[in-house]
Amino acid sequence: MTRSADLSAQTKVSGSIREQKPIVSIIVPCRNEVKHLRGFLDSVFQQDLAGCDWEVIVADGMSDDGTWPLLEEYARKQPRLRLLRNPAGIVSTGLNACIRAARGDIIVRMDAHTEYAPNYVRECIKALEKTGADNVGGPARTRADGLWQRAIAAAYHSPFACGGVRFHNDRYEGFVDTVPYGCWKKSTLVKLGLFDETLIRNQDDELNLRLTRSGGKVWQTPRIVSYYHPRTELSKLFRQYFQYGFWKVAVIRKHRLPASWRHLVPGAFVAALGISFLSWLISEGGGHLGLAAVSKALLLILLLSYAGCSVIAAFTAARSHGWSIFPILPPIFAVYHISYGLGFLCGLASALLPGSRLSRPARAFVELSR
Repeated sequence: MTRSADLSAQTKVSGSIREQKPIVSIIVPCRNEVKHLRGFLDSVFQQDLAGCDWEVIVADGMSDDGTWPLLEEYARKQPRLRLLRNPAGIVSTGLNACIRAARGDIIVRMDAHTEYAPNYVRECIKALEKTGADNVGGPARTRADGLWQRAIAAAYHSPFACGGVRFHNDRYEGFVDTVPYGCWKKSTLVKLGLFDETLIRNQDDELNLRLTRSGGKVWQTPRIVSYYHPRTELSKLFRQYFQYGFWKVAVIRKHRLPASWRHLVPGAFVAALGISFLSWLISEGGGHLGLAAVSKALLLILLLSYAGCSVIAAFTAARSHGWSIFPILPPIFAVYHISYGLGFLCGLASALLPGSRLSRPARAFVELSR
């Protein structure tokens, strides 16, 4: 055999091995996840990845709750686990650090507050190869314990709470705007410029927006199974969605248009409530009784209409998730909507009033917590 023929044969064998053994990098940004980290890491290292060359890269955002020592404990036992420090402490910088360090041609993002089926990564790879999509993922399934967390999870899946977004539907398969977490070829992420490190929240939605507006495709399949643990308290839920609303404005400013018009509805609703209430108070105090009556009527119409829709949505959700949560669903819906709407309006104020205090986001806008 000639040298050129020998090299050709080696190349074919190497290519065949590479096709059978894709290199997969599982990337995980985390911060202060010690309560959930052990269960998460166990589920990662129980992944069915026979025939794959794979690694796990965790970027810790300077945790102060014991997360880092636990990561080091696992790293001593699991040679596939690589640890990085993420001094900025936010998700986007952690993700980008992991991507840059990754050996894999395929990147699978995971979250430490989520449990994964043993075939999660394998199904991601299959979907990526089968569909030809640029990003694939599964629907946002939830797993909850206790009355309040179960009710928050039920509201999360209600079209009334979250606008009917497709990735909240665990039966939907097809093209979507975004998916939880994601699986990409590394070359796709590099071409997109990785995650936007100026965003504290919504960095995954923004990346998928860039992907789809550049002609890429995002695919969801129920065969990719994971379970997210929602917040357990209304105060934590309020803070989470307040930040989502605030940082959604930054995404809209960057791309000049919202990814979906449903993102504007909570802000418009909260603004309408605030304007009608202030108009009523000011008009009545100033003796403009006609305007006060109109403002009061508008406020009552808004509140009664919302309350009616909320009760109907609560009835629908409780019928599927249990009647014990029915009485507390309306206030949970209100937290989803009002927190997001207030955050969105604060984001607008930050964008439109560059000299104001809101132009320098305070702790409530930027600090991530559980």
